[in-house]
Amino acid sequence: MDARESRETHVTEVHEIDVAGLPTPEAQDLILRELRTLTERAAPFVAVLVMPAPEERPTGAPATDRIRALKELRPGLTAHCRGLAFVAPADIPEERAKAIHSSDALWGCPTTATQDAEAAHAWARSR
Repeated sequence: MDARESRETHVTEVHEIDVAGLPTPEAQDLILRELRTLTERAAPFVAVLVMPAPEERPTGAPATDRIRALKELRPGLTAHCRGLAFVAPADIPEERAKAIHSSDALWGCPTTATQDAEAAHAWARSR
């Protein structure tokens, strides 16, 4: 392996998943699908997740389905994800805020949250 190949194997890609305009359940499902795709590549990555505004009464699949999907995804995140940066409005519900900030316990990788997309991208690049 030459020096160029060695550098390429250590590159961590930054991906943005922008679900800001979607209803919460659709946004959550899309995020899980995108993260699954990224983990299946088996290469290091960081993701910036642009989250939707909160809804009064989100509809969609029960939270237990999303939690089950996340538990199945966690080993891949632990192995390949170097961090998730959430760009979220200040007025998100407490349960969503707790999930975002739960890092390794829920996601299997470090997390951060901000209202500033540029700050999220800077954090992601630093990973």
